[in-house]
Amino acid sequence: MTMPSLKQSGIRWLWLAILVFIIDIGSKLVVMNAMDYGWPNRIEVLPFFNLLYVHNYGAAFSFLSDAGGWQRWLFTAIALGVCGLLLFWMRRTPASNKIANSAYALIIGGALGNLFDRMYHGFVVDFLDFYWGNYHWPAFNIADSAICLGAALIIIDGFVNDKKSS
Repeated sequence: MTMPSLKQSGIRWLWLAILVFIIDIGSKLVVMNAMDYGWPNRIEVLPFFNLLYVHNYGAAFSFLSDAGGWQRWLFTAIALGVCGLLLFWMRRTPASNKIANSAYALIIGGALGNLFDRMYHGFVVDFLDFYWGNYHWPAFNIADSAICLGAALIIIDGFVNDKKSS
């Protein structure tokens, strides 16, 4: 398989990564400036959804949030490595592969949004709190949503390409 030219490669989809980054950082700035920190200051929006301004020192779902600070650099290295790998794949993927390229761009935009938070603030801002009864899913943000959607699209792309090759 020959590599597509730069104009015909998935690099054309980087606009989506930039859009995700801007929406993520913008939403976090609104939350930080408009809300007070912590659970007592949550805004009950729906019977299953709150807006809640919290700091996450770990990764998704607060993984390793109590680890003492070294995790900041680990997650920074992982984010940079993943972004580099996905950019490499986007360069090799034809722009016409919408599912794969949008998946890569969503993950890159989300990873860079959380990376910016981690580097600038020392933590990631989370504010979306979904719950059922007394069970609350860990708070998350737009970047986390984009990363999860991108991962789901990679799985879907695998099934779509598998059916095409059969």
